[in-house]
Amino acid sequence: MQTVAVVVQDGAEPFGLGSLVEVWGESYHPEDDNPVFDFRTCTPRPGRVRGRSDFDFVVERGLEAAEEADLICFTPKADFLDHDPAVLDLARSAHARGAIVYAHCTAAFELGAAGLLDGRECTTHWRHTRELAELYPAARVRPDVLYCHEGNLLTGAGSAAGIDASLHLLREQFGAQAAVSAARRIVVPPQRDGGQAQFIANPVPECDGETFGGLQLWILENLGQELDVTTLARRALMSERTFARRFRAEIGATPHSWVTRQRVIRAEQLLERTDHSVDRIAADVGFGNAATLRHHFGRVRGISPQQYRRAFSA
Repeated sequence: MQTVAVVVQDGAEPFGLGSLVEVWGESYHPEDDNPVFDFRTCTPRPGRVRGRSDFDFVVERGLEAAEEADLICFTPKADFLDHDPAVLDLARSAHARGAIVYAHCTAAFELGAAGLLDGRECTTHWRHTRELAELYPAARVRPDVLYCHEGNLLTGAGSAAGIDASLHLLREQFGAQAAVSAARRIVVPPQRDGGQAQFIANPVPECDGETFGGLQLWILENLGQELDVTTLARRALMSERTFARRFRAEIGATPHSWVTRQRVIRAEQLLERTDHSVDRIAADVGFGNAATLRHHFGRVRGISPQQYRRAFSA
């Protein structure tokens, strides 16, 4: 992946655009050794593009700037049911030639209008998932996830989930370290667990948002230890039942699934940056043996640890 094009249209949402720029439009940082892309913004009618808020944008390139891009991102806009035929044609042609097509938030409706969501899993902002499913019944709309990635099609949920989806794609294309470095620079978690359901059901969480901050940090520093609910509840000074309930409400995942995901992420980093055997890495991150590591790694990443190392090892 070398060229990234972002399609901006009238009614553009600043945060939706900014979340893409933060990941794909960043300059080189020697301390991170981050990948740098030929980043382009484009629009159907170059010039002044109306913004949704109290300011506009100036986009000088037309849609032809995206015709050969490796990744084409479609940003959300205020009137997301109004589709420019030229933008729909661009989405279809990009998909047909194998480029990665990424629609953030309500831009998923653009892909639906282009006929690209039929038979595919997809998502959008939780307020509009029912509408998306009604308009495009052949699409398999997932209202409970932060993003869906199937083939060369990526859809992200609303607002900040644009960063989640972009970090996921960066991780897939360039490895865990690239995603972790980008997340650290943006000051966000490299991978959020849970999905949109945690925001729909509990827009104001029952418990203090910092309840488990210290515990999570301790877990990351002690992944090789036994980290079952009994151990973690004792450390959090809670009963097991209360701990499990409050952890899921605040973090959006069960303690077991969150710990497992952190172990996989740490294994990715060790596979990239060391020549340690898979057995040693499995022990270091708390999986105990290579077979257990392979099981969880394959479930999360879809490939074996050895295949991941061949793809991303420094």
